[in-house]
Parts: sequence; C-alpha cells; structure tokens
Amino acid sequence: MGDLAKIFKAYDIRGIVPEELDAETAEAVGAAFVRVTGASAVVTAHDMRESSVPLAEAFARGATGQGADVVEAGLGSTDMLYYASGSLDLPGAMFTASHNPAKYNGLKLCRAGAKPIGRDTGLGEIRELVEKGVPAYDGKPGTVTERDLLKGYADHLKTLVDLSGIRPLKVVVDAGNGMGGHTVPSVFEGLPIDLVPLYFELDGTFPNHEANPIEPANLRDLQAKVRETGADIGLAFDGDADRCFVVDERGEIVSPSAITALVATRELAKHPGSKIVHNLITSRSVPEVVTEHGGTPVRTRVGHSFIKQTMAETGAVFGGEHSAHFYFRDFWFADSGMLAAMHVLAALGGQEQPLSELLTEYDRYAASGEINSEVADQAATTEQVREAFAGRPGVTIDELDGLTVGAADWWFNLRPSNTEPLLRLNAEADDEQTMAAVRDEVLAIVRGK
Repeated sequence: MGDLAKIFKAYDIRGIVPEELDAETAEAVGAAFVRVTGASAVVTAHDMRESSVPLAEAFARGATGQGADVVEAGLGSTDMLYYASGSLDLPGAMFTASHNPAKYNGLKLCRAGAKPIGRDTGLGEIRELVEKGVPAYDGKPGTVTERDLLKGYADHLKTLVDLSGIRPLKVVVDAGNGMGGHTVPSVFEGLPIDLVPLYFELDGTFPNHEANPIEPANLRDLQAKVRETGADIGLAFDGDADRCFVVDERGEIVSPSAITALVATRELAKHPGSKIVHNLITSRSVPEVVTEHGGTPVRTRVGHSFIKQTMAETGAVFGGEHSAHFYFRDFWFADSGMLAAMHVLAALGGQEQPLSELLTEYDRYAASGEINSEVADQAATTEQVREAFAGRPGVTIDELDGLTVGAADWWFNLRPSNTEPLLRLNAEADDEQTMAAVRDEVLAIVRGK
C-alpha cells in the first residue's frame, strides 16, 4: 500500500498506478467506504484507463467483504456515475484520474443522491480507517451485479434539456480519447445533430493529446476541424467528461464564464427569481446577466466543494466555474459537462444567429485567463501586491479566496495553489488595454521584474 497522505486529496483519491495507488489500497478503500457510509449497496463506474477495471474490481471485493452489494455500471463518465447515485439513491465510486496523464488513476466518491465526499465530509474518515486497517466483517458477503445505465443516463438528460425541436446543427466533438466518446453517441442519438467525432476511440494512453481542454493547446485540433467542416459549434470534453469547453463557429474558444451566464439565463427562465452560484474569478458579466434576468447571484470561493455546499445551502438552481464545471439543482446539485453542452446546443439551435453573435450578450469584458507564476513565498508575494494597490482611490480589496482587488473598470484575483508553489492570476477589465496594464503591473510585482 502506498503513501496515503500523497493520494488522498481535498476532493478525491488520485495517484500513480501502481506505485501510489494499487489494488490493495482500492480494496481497503472499498471496505472503508461501506463502513463510513453505512451503505447496504453501492454503485461503481469507471473510465477507459487500463488500470480502471482492476481497481474497480478490487474496490468491489472490499465493499462486498463488508456485506454491501455492488452495482457495477461499467464504462461511464463521472456525471453518469452521479446519475447512477442519484437515480438509484446509492453511494457511488467513480474510477478515473480525469484529465491527468495515463500513469494516474483515482476515485471520486459520493454519498447517496450524488452528495459529494471530500476531506471534511467523509474522505478523512475513510483514510483513517484504511490507515488503521478496516475491521473484518463476520456477516454474509455482498453480491456484485452488472447494470447498463448509459441509456437511462442519456434519456434522463433529455428530460432536462429538450433538443428535439432545434434547427439542424453540425457539431464537432473532441472526446480526447476519453469517456465523451462513449456517452456522446447515446445522448445525441435521434437528435437533429450532424456529429463530427474527433478522437472517440477509448484509449487511456491519450495518443492524440491530453484530455485536458483547459489548456489551449489541447483545443487546436477541435478549432481546426470546426473551421474545416464549417460546423456550427465545437465541444471538447475532459477525460471523464464532467467538464465541457466550447468553440464557436469561427473556431474561437468561448469563455466558460459566457457559458455560465448563458445557461443561467435558461435556468432562470424555468425557475424565475432563483439563485445562481458563481466563483469569484468568473467574469463580472455573470452576476450582471443573472441580475438583469431577475436572479440573485451568489459569489463563492473557487472549488467544487464550495460551489456544491453553497448551492445546497441556498437552493441555487445552477452554478458555474471558470474551469468549465457546471452544476445543476435538477441533477442532484452535481456537475455535468454534457448537460451544459446540451443547454448551449438548445440555445444555439433555438434561434438563427451563429454562436459568436448569440454570446455577445454574455461575453462583455477583456480577460487575461489564468496565469501561473512560481514563487518562493506565496504569502509574502501576495502581501506585496496588496500593499501596492491598497489605498488607491476607488480601489476595493477582499480576501475571500486569495486577494481580490477591484476598481470601477477592472479587477484581478491572485490565489495560491494548494499543491504547488504557484500564484494564479486572473484579471479582467472593460477593454483590452486596461486589462493588459493591470495584468502586467501585478505580474511585475509577483515575478520581481
């Protein structure tokens, strides 16, 4: 068994296989998971990595050894696992390392109803049990049954977003050899969509590019294919297909903030006056659009545990992050890249404008994107930046998550990475010139230039 401190993260379990995460560890986690949740049955799904099936089988041995039955859904996306957990009302385990390179794997765990399990909501207890050794169970072992949930997942999503009446759309999808290649054909089946697939072959070695669409380099093939085919839109999913990035008809990358604002307006049309959660580094356009459409924007820290917690506390109908995670109350407050993509397709196909024109209402400002800088002392460097801006006329400062500094026509946020010696900068302004000036001033302090 590897170093548990290394693989137990804030929100999941993740490490290199088998050096850090092996079958013995997965079996122990399965046993501890049943103990902590008190479940009589659990549901599992896995991605296309070579190590996923052996790890899932080991987890099932641990779970059944504690008397719990295991429903094996087989190949699936992370949001399909959330569907399984929600619709079956069972705790769930997804075997994936998402966008990480091929040598990694991991587990994402949830309680019944897709309620997240993180460090402070059960993951710490599971780690402690694994470290001590899970007590033996002297009752009857559980059973393992296989159940295909892909069609049920696809049908359920179609009840949440109706695409049957949209105009015909040509859609390029880059699955990155990840689970989108498995789920997209089922979800799109029978819809007025001319699908142009890119890298739909399930291959956990990621032979074409990393399945991490937040990196612009991994979107180049999608952009080129959209332009080449004259498509209406391009969609890119990460390895476990819980995140979705969008490219417009010109092959230009669409800001996830614009998608957040667009989906928010659609959810507010269905649920007038509702709350919409956004993290503090989404564009100012998000709370503006939400307010204009009669909703209440709720600002929260970066990280899916904060988004989900805030949504549950406030009853928010929708939540969005800059990282292209999108969360839906109607989907057990869980995130689904596919559901977000369907909302965008419904909005695009429900009118005649191209996507770039449709999104002008939602994409109002010039943004830097996230810029990382390696620093020796995160706190000291952040304090230097705070001192440089504090006291300037019209400037506000808050420290909800890192350092956020704002004025009438610009703002920036500087946050430390939790895992690396990095500071992450996001800046936005009314125009490109102002944004560049703010960005460069902050980077000069951060990088000591």
